[in-house]
Amino acid sequence: MPWDPSGLPDAHGRTVVITGANAGVGYFTAEQLAGAGARVILACRDQERAEAAIAAVRRRVRGANVTAMPLDVTSRPSIDAAADSLLELGRVDALVLNAGMVHPPRKRATDEYGNELVLSTNVLGHFRLVARSLPVLEATPGARVVWLGSLASRLGRLHPDDLQLERSYTAWRAYSRSKIAAQVAGFELDRRLRAARSGAASIVVHPGYSTSGRTPGIRGVNQPSRAKRFADNLQAAWTQGKDHGAWAPVRAVLDPDVSGGDHLGPAEWTKGRPVHAPVTRASRSPRQGRLLWPLLEEAADQPFVVGGAGAASDA
Repeated sequence: MPWDPSGLPDAHGRTVVITGANAGVGYFTAEQLAGAGARVILACRDQERAEAAIAAVRRRVRGANVTAMPLDVTSRPSIDAAADSLLELGRVDALVLNAGMVHPPRKRATDEYGNELVLSTNVLGHFRLVARSLPVLEATPGARVVWLGSLASRLGRLHPDDLQLERSYTAWRAYSRSKIAAQVAGFELDRRLRAARSGAASIVVHPGYSTSGRTPGIRGVNQPSRAKRFADNLQAAWTQGKDHGAWAPVRAVLDPDVSGGDHLGPAEWTKGRPVHAPVTRASRSPRQGRLLWPLLEEAADQPFVVGGAGAASDA
């Protein structure tokens, strides 16, 4: 049977953590999972915006079990504190790595550790978070790590020898390469989990071409101007709202037929119901994964060994 976003399976008893869930695809992922009965934790940098998102979910979903926890994915102390909080939960059924920078700066910028800012925001922070919270994921039967990729990954190439874009920075290149890196990391993590015979799984999704102007207006969460509505609706033939963009990560969390290493995206490439979607060969490449992994460990200052496995298999 095709996946039906309007008829989600019961998620009571599950705990799902979503980074950057105060707006956009992350917010609607939270709202839809709360509607299915999951306990949802919004891991956000801006606590005022997180509280506005919580209020919105509670207005729109009767009886929603939704809370917030602080997380700045560019701050190692914040990441480590969030990971400690997840370990204390004792159960995390899914960790959705949604937080990210969609509009990079025109000139190359760095975080306080010297890492290129888009890579830091979109990849390195999540890499460190997953590494440090892996024990609770592996202790939760069937736990899933869901990485947010992008169609932009098809419009660029990853160069591990210039991962930080010190020689070739442009805003578009920073975004597209960060999303390629996120996808490579997601598939590599799943290979390592399988090699270690872990019960956790890693899944990669993309939300299609989702725009705020085609998204339902929600006070404190999504309030596009009339001009934005008009402009985005001119692209209606190939775009969708961010509420529909959330369908892919929601399916990755809830569908029992989704397995580690799967890639989900809209049926019509840029929009539509979430299906098992093709992904670039480079993103799935075990060689790329092996090359990238130690670079991410170094940049995130975080060893990441899964079950004692030193390297992924070629499978």
